[in-house]
Amino acid sequence: MDMTARTDMTAAAGSRGAGRERLVVIGGDAAGMSAASQARRLRGPDELEIVAFERGHFTSYSACGIPYWVGGHVQERDRLIARTPEQHRARAIDLRMRTEVTEIDVDRQRVRARDVDSGAESWTSYDRLVIATGARPVRPEMPGVDAPGVHGVQTLDDGQALLDTLARTSGRRAVVVGGGYIGVEMAEALINHDHEVTVVDRADEPMSTLDPDMGRLVRTAMEGLGITMAGGTAVTKVLTGDDGRVRAVATEHAEYPADVVVLGIGVRPETSLARAAGLPLGAHGGLLTDRAMRVRGYENIWAGGDCVEVLDLVSGQERHIALGTHANKHGQVIGTNVGGGYATFPGVVGTAVSKVCDLEIARTGLREKDARRVGLRFETVTVESTSRAGYYPGASPMTVKMLAERRTGRLLGVQIVGREGAAKRVDIAAVALTAGMTVEQMTALDLGYAPPFSPVWDPVLVAARKATAKVRASMS
Repeated sequence: MDMTARTDMTAAAGSRGAGRERLVVIGGDAAGMSAASQARRLRGPDELEIVAFERGHFTSYSACGIPYWVGGHVQERDRLIARTPEQHRARAIDLRMRTEVTEIDVDRQRVRARDVDSGAESWTSYDRLVIATGARPVRPEMPGVDAPGVHGVQTLDDGQALLDTLARTSGRRAVVVGGGYIGVEMAEALINHDHEVTVVDRADEPMSTLDPDMGRLVRTAMEGLGITMAGGTAVTKVLTGDDGRVRAVATEHAEYPADVVVLGIGVRPETSLARAAGLPLGAHGGLLTDRAMRVRGYENIWAGGDCVEVLDLVSGQERHIALGTHANKHGQVIGTNVGGGYATFPGVVGTAVSKVCDLEIARTGLREKDARRVGLRFETVTVESTSRAGYYPGASPMTVKMLAERRTGRLLGVQIVGREGAAKRVDIAAVALTAGMTVEQMTALDLGYAPPFSPVWDPVLVAARKATAKVRASMS
């Protein structure tokens, strides 16, 4: 051990006192600070010292809300912040902002951290470690991708930078690269800024988290809103003008003029620290944990949030899903276990909702290609229904697609595209998936009914009835 590290670790051990443990948390957003806060609720400062490192300017904020802040639905940036650094510190959490952890030394139970502004480095020892390093946006390696006017939207700083560009750029042409959740939400945000918006996506249809036939409904609706869709084509480079700023996005076959470009290609687990430390990673690059969110093979290291892979309860395989809902639950589980209690995170069914203007998009469970990949045989049905009783004012169309396992009838997945009142209906299916219900069992669900809220047969139950009939037919 080097002399500096020995001095720091010895001094730290002495200051903690006999029997006092130190929890180190890497990452100051949803999973990390939820874990720290829950551990503090269960163990006071005399028992547990908590040190948290965050390389950015903000803690405990809603990254999912950034498109709605940029689009003007949320007026103030700080409305997205659930708890400030000062509020965390008031709870006896030693939160060190603008400090990036650059190395995890598993053998010596310590982390190396660097002050982002000064460059100063130091080691901090730990008894228990939480890794909550989140995810990093996919930024393709191509000419011009780092030019002024090209933006990602992963952090609050990213959102502010985009707003600054929109405010000072006179042009009104925007290109969004990627047609997933981030892409469609940012397309709406830019529409709200009176921009002409083009969405360029490698897939033929937007929202590749849906099956293509459902994605086609999204495409049609987006085009109806004035958004130009360029599907089935990949961006090859960002073109710049004489001033070095972005002027267009190029694909193999066309150029799309742009005064601003937003990258919405998705994210990958940020696990470079974990990889360098030799911690176990899965097929998607995320950390592997047990149900208590403890890193597999390490008794005193936990991980949660966008940097981990979780169990898909439908397919039985590990997958990476970057959602704040999961991150907060992971943090609660970790904090409970670090704090001396016991909690587990059983897994996910892959539920997600989004919107573009007044179009609502939802999915849960498996798509057709997901089911094929894991070797499941299935039946699919698609139904057209309405959000309310057809005779009640304001009833709007809704399309529901359902997948059921052949012969057993087990529900495998649901996708919904519609207007007001469509997206949250997916929660019915999410509960049914979690419970392992069959589509026939779903038809008996006692759901709420009144004409302003639903037809007599809710659209999800109509799909379940149709799927039940198809499963029965497959058995004859």
